[in-house]
Amino acid sequence: MRKLSGSSHKFMYVYFVVIGLFHLYTSVFGAYESYLQKNIHLGLVLPTAFFLFPMFKKAPMDRVPLYDWALGALSAIPSLYAIVNYDSIVMRIQQVDPLTAAQFWCGILLFVLLLEGTRRVVGLPLTLIAFLFAAYMYFGQSLPGIMKGLSFSMSEVVEQIYLTDEGVFSMPLGVSATLVAAFLIFGGFLEKCGTGPYFMEVAQAFTGTAPGGPANIAVMSSCLFGSISGSAVANVYGTGTFTIPLMKKIGYPPHFAGAVEAVASSGGQIMPPVMGAGAFLMASFLGVPFTKIIVAAITPAMIYYAAVFLMIRLEAMKRGLKGLAPEDLPDKKQVLKKAYLFLPIIALVYFLFVGMTPMRAAAIGVLVSWLVSLPQPDKRMGPRAVVDAIYNGVKNVTLVCVACATAGIVLASVSLTGVGVKLVGLVLAFTSGLPLLALFLVMIVSLILGMGLPTTGAYILASALGVPILTKLGFPAISAHMFVFYYAIISNITPPVALAAYAAASIAGSDPNRTGFEACRLGFLAFVTPFAFCYDPGILLQGTLPENLFGILACCVACLGFGFAMMGYLNRALKPWERLLFVLFAVMGLCPDRLITSIGAAGVVAAWVFFAKTGKKNVQPPAAA
Repeated sequence: MRKLSGSSHKFMYVYFVVIGLFHLYTSVFGAYESYLQKNIHLGLVLPTAFFLFPMFKKAPMDRVPLYDWALGALSAIPSLYAIVNYDSIVMRIQQVDPLTAAQFWCGILLFVLLLEGTRRVVGLPLTLIAFLFAAYMYFGQSLPGIMKGLSFSMSEVVEQIYLTDEGVFSMPLGVSATLVAAFLIFGGFLEKCGTGPYFMEVAQAFTGTAPGGPANIAVMSSCLFGSISGSAVANVYGTGTFTIPLMKKIGYPPHFAGAVEAVASSGGQIMPPVMGAGAFLMASFLGVPFTKIIVAAITPAMIYYAAVFLMIRLEAMKRGLKGLAPEDLPDKKQVLKKAYLFLPIIALVYFLFVGMTPMRAAAIGVLVSWLVSLPQPDKRMGPRAVVDAIYNGVKNVTLVCVACATAGIVLASVSLTGVGVKLVGLVLAFTSGLPLLALFLVMIVSLILGMGLPTTGAYILASALGVPILTKLGFPAISAHMFVFYYAIISNITPPVALAAYAAASIAGSDPNRTGFEACRLGFLAFVTPFAFCYDPGILLQGTLPENLFGILACCVACLGFGFAMMGYLNRALKPWERLLFVLFAVMGLCPDRLITSIGAAGVVAAWVFFAKTGKKNVQPPAAA
């Protein structure tokens, strides 16, 4: 990404503020009609892909070359045409009225420049996937066997991509044009009013003195900060620059310190209330209020972070690591005096649950953020600070917008050709209808997509391809969507392309692959939990109260067993057969059969109590002073 200076920087600053003001206006007074809102959004944002991201590595990084100014202007033409000719476009009959020459060439121009913008902003994988799916619409008729497609002309393909609400301007871009933009601005205000930094103070004050203190700070601060940032890599750089050096200082190896931060930061995308763009997309795909996604996500997210806390605590105990001294941490009483900084989050959640639209709730959150800044002389937001907050929030919209628009090309192909139905039939035939095997295949697809794509793009593609398979096998729709969403996120810590782990390794000065594999070990329970809530929707709070309590309790106990087995430590080093016993009981605890689940959960607790009372403590000395 370019670091602009001079007049170019000033132009981009004003340009992003204009984008932010447009989305604030539509958040407060209501969005335009769907196709029009999406075109305005894409027409404003797509040019920034050419202004901020160079065409090649040796291109200028401190200024925008003339050819990128030209490409940026050209990329806005298709949306501008649609805005000017909006009435005639929405009145035409799709796949019946022929395309005009202007519509055809605007569609071609949008397709080419969107793919080029995607290559620059998101990377080559999504670009190639979108191109192949688009090509399948036109050339699919020439393929042999089960993959042979229907015959479509170039005009029909262009129409599907450009002039319908099932292509570029489909639901994903709509989410970016409304919800994501509003919540990015909300995040910018949270950071500016002091709520973001306050999360770090809370984490330090209340977890820093426990064994492995800095690791606890990393987990809690990443949990709080990630719940509003929605980006694993941004979370790593936001909190890891402080926590990773502290973890190394008290004795954690560099690769372990980086892995802790990577796992903690990745989980931020599943922690309500914000969670990231994928959660808003999930609500739109399911046609349910966003509050239902928050309710479904809260228990797995808490289990995820509780499991990470358990793993790092066991590691700290095994190494004999202590927490930080209280005098080196913020005073709890002083931290509690600033608890009003949580008010923007509380206001957001309240207005969401009373039925207000997420856009308007985010706008109220922006207002509350400004109000809580007023009592703080160093954080008080005047006109310039307000404008800065808008800029800081909206400047991150390019990635989400471009990824959503390009994923729409894939959805266009799936809708027009029916390739998704063929894929469902192929997977069901391969798995012989075995739900567990189908879950494994969808997991692998989601992980692979997530390795080369941002979470939003990976979730859109994985849900388009994987969710129909899982719902066909009888899994609840919300469980299926949450399943692929989890693995699209977990791919951030899954080698060989683990972006969050690599970012943490760059701070820790450790080997990226070793950091990634250590992150996989620490985050192992994140690979297990999605299977559990597919078979037991009670974990997602989708059952009756007794069912929910049973599912949550069984999952927590099973995770406890897996944690002891993975770390090989309780209050002493565990023998191989003891670790194997924990694994056996933990697997039973996640079994769909209630009797076996109960036996497994009871076995974990019994083994925990028995092994804790037997044997001597075997604590290794700290690795570093």
